[in-house]
Amino acid sequence: MERGCNYVSNHFWSAGWPGAEPCSVFLAELRLKNEPAYQQSCKKALITGIVSTFPVLLTSGALYLLLRATRLQDTNALLYEALYKFIVLAFAEELVKYLAFRRFLKKSDYPCSWLDLTVFMTIVGMGFGLWESLVYLFGSGPMVMLMRGIVLPHAGYGTIVGWFYGKSLKTGKRGFTALGIVISWLLHGLYDFCLSQEFVALSDAIMVLALVLEALNLVLVIWLIIFAVRGQRNKKYTEPLLNAATEATVNN
Repeated sequence: MERGCNYVSNHFWSAGWPGAEPCSVFLAELRLKNEPAYQQSCKKALITGIVSTFPVLLTSGALYLLLRATRLQDTNALLYEALYKFIVLAFAEELVKYLAFRRFLKKSDYPCSWLDLTVFMTIVGMGFGLWESLVYLFGSGPMVMLMRGIVLPHAGYGTIVGWFYGKSLKTGKRGFTALGIVISWLLHGLYDFCLSQEFVALSDAIMVLALVLEALNLVLVIWLIIFAVRGQRNKKYTEPLLNAATEATVNN
């Protein structure tokens, strides 16, 4: 009970320091192994996510300049906003996070299982989301920051990519990796687009879709916890799929 009370109070504190406490608590819950190497990999995955923010800014900046060059902002504001949310933001972020995740795996010598891959990619997403939340801190109120801390949208997208990447290695079908990236990209883009003024202006009822997607992010995080607990008892999810050497062989 005491831990639960502290957890709730820390979420309110996180409204001032965006998402830091929820991320750290959730990260601790994901550390299901007492192995120092595993715990060190968790830390490196979090740092990887934070550092990925910088190439995301460069990629989004380049895509933004290309989009502005079309002058759609002057002729079709709704289409412009859709392309901005889906391409400049969601596509750039999901692609760079995945590439950062792959780089993290290549530099790691930890024998990753399907479960490990899912957890590590989720943590990469949390790291990116933690840094991204700093931007929202200057333009959002405490309740917005509280919701971002509870729902952890980038953690949910990371869960999707990590799970499908593990499935691609398990089955030898690379298409699953692409499928995971596409699903996370579309959900991410749709979520951002649903919150845009141009989209909301079409109908107030559309906001329901944003709430559904918000709830889905929370469901994904809960599902990951359940998957992490149950997956430990299933060899299918715990046997090593790759290490630094096999990862390069399988995917290149």
